[in-house]
Amino acid sequence: MGIFLNLAYLTVALLGSPWILYSRWRRKKSLGNLSHKFWGELPLPQKDNPRIWLHAVSVGEVIQLQPIVRRLAECFPQHSLVITTTTTTGHSVAREKYGTEHTVCYFPFDFTWSVRRALRRINPSLIVLVELELWPNFIRLAHQASIPVALINGRITEKSWKRYRLIRPLLRSLLARLSSIQVQNPSYADRLIDLGADPQKVEVTGSIKFDGVRCDRTTTAVREIRNSFGILPDEQVFIAGSTQAPEEALALDCYRELKSSFPRLRLVLVPRHTDRFEEVARLVQESGHPLLRRTEVRESAAASPASSSSQPVLLLDTLGELSAAWGLADIAFVGGSFGSRGGQNMIEPAGYGACVFFGPNTWNFRDASQLLLENSAAVLISAPDRFTPLIRKYLTDIDLARQIGLQAQKTVLSQQGAALKTLNRLQQLLDPRVETPAAAA
Repeated sequence: MGIFLNLAYLTVALLGSPWILYSRWRRKKSLGNLSHKFWGELPLPQKDNPRIWLHAVSVGEVIQLQPIVRRLAECFPQHSLVITTTTTTGHSVAREKYGTEHTVCYFPFDFTWSVRRALRRINPSLIVLVELELWPNFIRLAHQASIPVALINGRITEKSWKRYRLIRPLLRSLLARLSSIQVQNPSYADRLIDLGADPQKVEVTGSIKFDGVRCDRTTTAVREIRNSFGILPDEQVFIAGSTQAPEEALALDCYRELKSSFPRLRLVLVPRHTDRFEEVARLVQESGHPLLRRTEVRESAAASPASSSSQPVLLLDTLGELSAAWGLADIAFVGGSFGSRGGQNMIEPAGYGACVFFGPNTWNFRDASQLLLENSAAVLISAPDRFTPLIRKYLTDIDLARQIGLQAQKTVLSQQGAALKTLNRLQQLLDPRVETPAAAA
């Protein structure tokens, strides 16, 4: 099986390398550390003690891990934590959030040689995979080495489930090697069991996305962004975050149409991908609006408040700051929902009590979007031509907007607790004798 997979991976890599290299060059992104990825030369932890290996693919999963990392470090101080990512942006955010206390590196490619070397170097007592990262060689070799592998915050969309059913024998063998499978809801549990997971290993723990959500708008991070952009306390803040084309244009058109009626309105744009920062900056300038970029004012003196007739559009062109920036929002549009991406995380602005909006395409966050809508805690914009009228409606009726925001925050708080359930299960895999807060509760 290992040789077959190696040949398959190499064939795909050789055929796809021209496109990969061109895409990386066009987006000005590096390939990451190839010694980590291709050869498994992961850095050796400095301390000679037990290790826990946590893998988060990209930025979203890295941020979700925060409550788990914090609680593991508190409950198992004798263990070192190693956090791996797949993407370069995820790696950057992981280094920023965890790099001072824990080892951060890239996840190895699923070649037998790179996986074996990585497992030998890290030699973990436990491996924790976030959501649904099932690499055959990695899971098989970890199982052979008697290393327990836990899947946490598991999710599998209906589309993925139907696709994976075509390779059910392979999925069954992988799922059988997992020591624990913790999923966000019963539907995900049923789909994984249908693919061959042992029902005794599957547990519905809820989504850890809710546990890491911030609700305090007075934190230093929120205040620093507000001050650097020169946003005054009496101004209304409209944030369009995690956006993709054409969502920035929709937000700009809306702002241009509404700013005369709402002179205290400020617009903040936050593109989903770093390689689009320059494109969005040009879009703002070509629209005739002044532009102020976060990279121009970060860690500098507060920007001078502009007159209402020349307020700049604000561009958050940094990594890892959107979570705090949502704390500024009165009106929050969550992007990726008018294109093919399937939406982005609407839980973060909901936690701050913003009036949350998103488009119709939210299948990647279907549970969260349905939960908010069912609790009258968000507003669905069904089509692009409804964008400006709905934003206008809730800016006009600010009491209604605040009511929706309060309901959103209440809904988020009611869903918290998955991290403790997750930690309890991980504790049982590491050392059943250690009592965690979850076990104590």
